[in-house]
Parts: sequence; structure tokens; C-alpha cells
Amino acid sequence: MMPDFPHRHLIGIEGLSPGEINFLLDEAEQWIAFNRSVRKLDDRLAGLTQVNAFFENSTRTLLSFEVAGKRLGAQVVNMHVAQSSVQKGETLLDTALTINAMRPDVFVMRHAAAGAAREVASVMDCPVINGGDGWGEHPTQALLDALTIRRRKGRIEGLKIAICGDIRHSRVARSNLLALRALGGDVRVVGPAALLPSTAELGGAPSFTDFDEGIAGADVVMMLRIQRERMEESLAERLDDYHALYGLTRARLAQAAPDAIVMHPGPINRGVEIASDVADDPERSAILEQVELGVAVRMACLDVLTRERRS
Repeated sequence: MMPDFPHRHLIGIEGLSPGEINFLLDEAEQWIAFNRSVRKLDDRLAGLTQVNAFFENSTRTLLSFEVAGKRLGAQVVNMHVAQSSVQKGETLLDTALTINAMRPDVFVMRHAAAGAAREVASVMDCPVINGGDGWGEHPTQALLDALTIRRRKGRIEGLKIAICGDIRHSRVARSNLLALRALGGDVRVVGPAALLPSTAELGGAPSFTDFDEGIAGADVVMMLRIQRERMEESLAERLDDYHALYGLTRARLAQAAPDAIVMHPGPINRGVEIASDVADDPERSAILEQVELGVAVRMACLDVLTRERRS
């Protein structure tokens, strides 16, 4: 593996140095103009097999990994979990061993259990990329978010970044806290007390339960959806007034810096955590830019992690 990125897998942001994070961001930069051209074909992964196994639903992450692999020339296979032997009771490790026996060159996975990607990586002979594991991490989302901020603002260091919403259940929040703080961002979290993790989990990042106070003067306001599928029913029932207290409206955005940008990893719940006129604002919203840069970031990760196999 290249000395700039000595890791075999990409399981999380935890364990990456600021230099290694910046290396991946710099690698992604080259693919942005490439992806905006009419013809988008590079053959560096020609002859390599990429398997995407998503045990949870996905639009942006799964599709962008498929697009990324195909633009790099890989043979991309999407495992259809609903039609797989998982439905017959096959364990995750048995599924991984079965796929490994088919000799893929890179394996991208998403799973509902935190730690699943690391467990699978322990038995795979090829690089594993974590596309999201339960409440754990979502490293490529944090990388694309960092790249979006860096391109919009010219830097990350010293920026005031507010991550707002369901922090407790969000792998996106965890990976972003690690990545953006490593790159010098002044990161805080904002949300109802019931949706905030423990102080220890925040690693010293300040937390706010008052939305207006939390986003005051922020250069970046990153909204997250309520993950009702990961919370107790009793808690979900207490969030009916969520938009009134924590929804980002144009009036609320006025509390942030005048040139603050708005981000959201998707899927968006319009009228819940964010108003449509804010999400669709062509000047302030970077939401679709996040999607675009996600392809570039995932191309960079696929390229970097397979270089040793291609050498």
C-alpha cells in the first residue's frame, strides 16, 4: 500500500491521521472534473471485481459506489440481499466467506450492526470499505462532507460547524465528528437531550439543546434526519413537535453566519428536520453537491485501496 495511506481497509475515520484524511480528499479532487465530462471511463480497475453487499436500504451510497466502480472500469456486482441465503438464516460471516471464495478484489458493505464491517474484514482477502454499520461509522460520507466544506469554504480549520438532529443514532455524525475535528473544525452538536450521545462519546465537542444557540454564527449547518428505525417506540412518539423546535427554516438559518452553507447526508424528511425552501436554496444548500462529490470520493477510495493488488 502507498505510504500516504497504509491501511488495507476503510472501516472508519477512527484511526486515520489528518494527513491520511487529507490524502483521500486530495485524491478525490482529480475525479470531480472527470465526472463532469461527457465521457467518463478510466480503465485502472479493469479486470477487477467489486462486490457491493448492502444489508440495509440505500440510494446515494450504493448507487454512487456502483457508478464509481464502473467509471473506473471495474466489474461491479451488487448482491441482492433480499434474494440471498441471508433470508434462510445464513450468518454474516458465512456470507462473507462465501463471497471471499469467489475472489473479489474489493468488497463494499452496509449492515445494521455496528462493527459488522470490521468483523467481515477479518475474514476477507480483499480490501473492505464500510458503507455504514449501524450506529458505528460511515467513513466515505464524512470524507465527502469534508470535501464539500473544503471546496465551498476553502478550508475546514477554524470553521464553526454545527451538526444538528439525531446525533445519538447517527453513524454520519460520529464519522463527521472524527474527521472534521481532526482537520481543525470547531464542531458542535445540536439536538434534543434524548437524541444526544454521552459526553464521553462526543470526545469533548460541545453540545446544545437550544437550536438557535447551537447554530449561532455557524459557518456550516449540517442537518440529520430522525432515525426512527433505530430508536425505541416510546422515544419516537415524543418527537411529534420536532420541526417546531429543531427544524431548520429560513428564519432560523438567519442565526448562522450570513454565508453559512446547509448540508444534509440524505434522505431528507422535508418539513421535519429541514424546510424545502432551505434544502433547495441554490446559494446556501450544498446537498446535491454532497451527492456529486460522493462519487469522486468513492472513486478515490476504490482506487487507493486496490493499488497494491494492481502493482
